[in-house]
Amino acid sequence: MRKLDEILSSEQSGYSKKERLNLEREREKLDKALGGIKDMGGTPDLMFIIDTNKEKIAIDEAKRLGIPVVAIIDSNCDPDLIDYPIPGNDDASRAIALYCDLIARAAIDGIARQQSGSGRDLGASAEAPFEPALDEATEA
Repeated sequence: MRKLDEILSSEQSGYSKKERLNLEREREKLDKALGGIKDMGGTPDLMFIIDTNKEKIAIDEAKRLGIPVVAIIDSNCDPDLIDYPIPGNDDASRAIALYCDLIARAAIDGIARQQSGSGRDLGASAEAPFEPALDEATEA
């Protein structure tokens, strides 16, 4: 993708209009398929999967790379393929939203703890934490 970006960004690349159009289409196709992982710095520490039947290739690749897999497994899934299986419904949209929200919150909390442990100023990188106003009854 980076090579395509370099080719398309340079005006004097020597490609015809049709070749540039084909390269632009190829870049858009790759960006659609790989857009979320193109800026990753390295291999992930963990992979979270909702539907193990659909993501069989991703599970196999994680096994090859030694990446632990956490997955929501239903009664129609094989738990032997997963390092950390979580029994649950992987079909209902409300359940999927709940699982994704919980994992996202846990990841954000983990990043915040790691940053606070390393001595970084959390106030400089995020909004100030919400502090509730004192109740008048507690002031008296």
